[in-house]
Amino acid sequence: MKPHNLELIFDHVGHFGRFQIFLYFICAFQNISCGIHYLASVFMTVSPYHTCRPPGNVSRVLFHNISSWRLEDIWILFFTGHEDHIIVQLQNGEVWELTSCHRFRRDDKSGLNYDYSGRKSSFPCMDGYVYDKSKWDSTVVTQWDLVCNREWFAKVIQPVFMVGVLLGAMIFGYLSDRIGRRFVLWATSTGIFLFGLAAAFSFDYYSFMIARFLLAMSGSGYLVVVFVYVTEFIGMKSRTWACIQMHSFFAVGTMVVALTGYFVRTWWIYQMVLSTVTIPFVLCCWILPETPFWLLSEGRCEEAQKVVDTIAKWNRARSCKLSELLSLDLNGPVGNEPLEVKKHNLLDLFYDWNVGTRTLTVWLIWFTGCLGFYFFSLNSVNLGGNEYLNLFLMGAVEIPAYIFMCLGMDSIGRRKVLVFSLISGALLCGVIMVIPKNYFIWTVVVTMAGKFAIGAAFGLIYLYTAELYPTMVRSLAVGSGSMVSRVGSIMAPFCVYLSSIWNFLPQLLVGILAFISGVLSLMLPETMGRPLATTWEEAAKQDTEKDSSGKLFPTTNNTALEKIEVIDSGVSGLSE
Repeated sequence: MKPHNLELIFDHVGHFGRFQIFLYFICAFQNISCGIHYLASVFMTVSPYHTCRPPGNVSRVLFHNISSWRLEDIWILFFTGHEDHIIVQLQNGEVWELTSCHRFRRDDKSGLNYDYSGRKSSFPCMDGYVYDKSKWDSTVVTQWDLVCNREWFAKVIQPVFMVGVLLGAMIFGYLSDRIGRRFVLWATSTGIFLFGLAAAFSFDYYSFMIARFLLAMSGSGYLVVVFVYVTEFIGMKSRTWACIQMHSFFAVGTMVVALTGYFVRTWWIYQMVLSTVTIPFVLCCWILPETPFWLLSEGRCEEAQKVVDTIAKWNRARSCKLSELLSLDLNGPVGNEPLEVKKHNLLDLFYDWNVGTRTLTVWLIWFTGCLGFYFFSLNSVNLGGNEYLNLFLMGAVEIPAYIFMCLGMDSIGRRKVLVFSLISGALLCGVIMVIPKNYFIWTVVVTMAGKFAIGAAFGLIYLYTAELYPTMVRSLAVGSGSMVSRVGSIMAPFCVYLSSIWNFLPQLLVGILAFISGVLSLMLPETMGRPLATTWEEAAKQDTEKDSSGKLFPTTNNTALEKIEVIDSGVSGLSE
């Protein structure tokens, strides 16, 4: 079989007709659900102000010179500093000093004074904690007391989720090539719904973590396979824009998280509401057909012909005979004798010094892009002002970022857009560091600009990586880059926690990485308008060739190579 003939199917039935539009938006809608669960922990793991619960009924509360009858009335004044404590008098006359993680009983019951220099007995917080409920009625933290010496349990919730994302990308990418894209889409979407509900009804912390881990695997598996699925139904003329804009629906999911968090302040109800977004896709995903290219690769030519006929009917176009178009025998196997393909491994990405340097640079960009992408989103609730609006804006700014990327990469080139985005992101991190704390509106605006820049770079690196490597290792290069980016997403929550050491340490770290990545990107070759490399020699020539005019992938061979990569890309681990 000649691979480039596969693309001719779309010349007959349409590159992006009514059938593809309908299928595209069904699949893209489910991307919203994935975006939701990737960032749902932003509000679910909020740690509110808290103090040790006193060992009895409170009759009077004192905070500095403010007195009250109820402990809940003090929260508006109480800030969890090392020196702050609350004085409570119990109904039995005992006087206790309460802090965030400790409580002390005064041995002298002489009076209720804030300052006390007498003897005190220390006791652990065995009776639990009292939480500020002015913003959230309950969170995962308040549900299982994930504070003080159990604080790290809350801090690993998002990193463990991202480990599930990494594992899911590997497993379901492999399965989609073995059992088909359609079944994996159905299975992962069902998993997203069921495990999302399981997380909401978890009976303890560990069952919650298991449900979230399986949810992460399902969501990541869907994102991996849906890009391949959509790509194999859309013609080359519309493929780049359509696939990149799938990320925009993921951004919509971030905005849905912000809106849901604003209206629903109980964590398990919040999780249930977010999980219902998957229901429309689960109900209608059974109507989605298998891709004709996977069917052809499995020798199921008659089924592939029926799918092509359906596409043509929806698009009001004339169908084509696959047996004639691809020189196939519908009653026999696909093509002639299979070609013997040499297996490649990670060491092939270090073929020589230049290729090895290119690989390390590309990996750094993948890591920086993913780290910055999630850092800006997760840290949006710490910028000041309305945390729900902040997160909403962090999601909304991604949409114009992807449009800018699509326009820029085909007009001024991939490398220039990438360098501009990374360097701009680094400079904006520096600007954030010099904005006074009281000017939080400007901090939010500049952070949005930083998310715009890093989002554009992260969205571009997938396509750029595919164009930088020859055919035999292209999927390996993209897959390894995606795996490195998962490390960045796992580390992003810990990057946010660095602000406890110094408020701007996370911005400094992301800014330095973005700047180094941007400078190193100057050494990468421009690939706009050039044929995809098929050998290491052609890949090496990219460093010395002058820019050439023409559209992306202008030759027949380029189309062939692109389609080969589409069919094999299930193992690449592509995901947000």
